[in-house]
Amino acid sequence: MPEKKNTVIIETADQFWHVKTRRDFLRVLGIGGTAVLLPSVFAACDDDDDPPRGNGGPVTLNLSDETGILNYAYALEQLEAGFYEAVVAGAAFNGMNTEQKEVFTDLRNHEVAHREFFRQILGNGRIGDLAFNMTTLNASLANTATILKTSETFEDLGVAAYNGAGKYLTGNNLLFAGKIVSVEGRHAAAIRDLREGLSLTGTPAGTRFAGDDIVDTTTGLDVVLQPASVLSRVAASMFVATTITTSGTLPAKPAGSTVEKAPPTTP
Repeated sequence: MPEKKNTVIIETADQFWHVKTRRDFLRVLGIGGTAVLLPSVFAACDDDDDPPRGNGGPVTLNLSDETGILNYAYALEQLEAGFYEAVVAGAAFNGMNTEQKEVFTDLRNHEVAHREFFRQILGNGRIGDLAFNMTTLNASLANTATILKTSETFEDLGVAAYNGAGKYLTGNNLLFAGKIVSVEGRHAAAIRDLREGLSLTGTPAGTRFAGDDIVDTTTGLDVVLQPASVLSRVAASMFVATTITTSGTLPAKPAGSTVEKAPPTTP
């Protein structure tokens, strides 16, 4: 059981807006403590008919500095959190088995926490809330198979995005990104395991946990994507109604940066 001083308990989503909560949240993450989000944090999310909160207005990511890179991560976390909020609130969720419900509830909780974390550390420098294309979103929620397929695509893309963006971050920002991408990697493995375990139509054999399509067998390294490639895939997915553009020039890559290798298109 963690010591009280190394634990912060958050009871409602509104607490994320309080300065003290923000400081405590960042402090415990920085020292390896525990942030406990009670079920009431997510109650408001379940009450929303349309999880995405944006109005579809255009968003520009200035990728020339760390604030822009953090906003890039924030945009991706908005996408994942909004999707999983919709999954847990959707009709297909009720037809899932106990294990599937547990996994998707955990995914929802984690991604909402990630989204709110970035919302807080960015403060007034954050981009606006993204809006979903509800036609695309609703189609992805049709049944367990389509939900798992979409989830695998998002999780693999998220891991590749963090792998590609980490080299542009420093200090605590890099530390936090490293902690988040490790969670995203666990998500990706869990979804792949569920998907192949169900032998769903179109699922490639031998990809449970992490196949050769994700981990390079010669280096043991995961896939990597640069921001432009990630945002291109997000746009092509037709999930986001908000127009996302970029400005500025990415910082110079450190020597020895990993060569880009994209995740496969989920069949």
